[in-house]
Amino acid sequence: MAGGRFRELLKKYGKVALGVHFSVSAASITGLYIAIKNNVDVESLFHKVGMSGVSTKDEDQKLQPPSTETLDGFVTEERPSSENQPPTVQKKNRTAELAATSGGALALAVLCNKALFPIRVPITIALTPPIARFLARRRILKNNV
Repeated sequence: MAGGRFRELLKKYGKVALGVHFSVSAASITGLYIAIKNNVDVESLFHKVGMSGVSTKDEDQKLQPPSTETLDGFVTEERPSSENQPPTVQKKNRTAELAATSGGALALAVLCNKALFPIRVPITIALTPPIARFLARRRILKNNV
């Protein structure tokens, strides 16, 4: 179990493990923030990886008119424009909508970062021992690891 190994890592490496974990988290939040600000549909990426998105389909159907999702992760909606003209099809990015309505891109990046915790822990477990050895060789770390 990754949680048990993470606790062992914290006991063995202490501050180094925390520093590595916070650095991985900061890099993750930064990458997600940049992706969200550049209108990358993070929800469809999570869906492709097999992780649940920020909201469920039931909530989406209650809040919005009928729509269809395209293969590129965008949502298309048909809205009647007037009596004489046919309905217009509008293509929207669901992640951009969530960023605008739920407090901004940074809040959404932090939420996505929380969802990626099971991916960040193995990265921390893999990176901590080599970084601790590097710091010990450079005599930056006082403990012998």
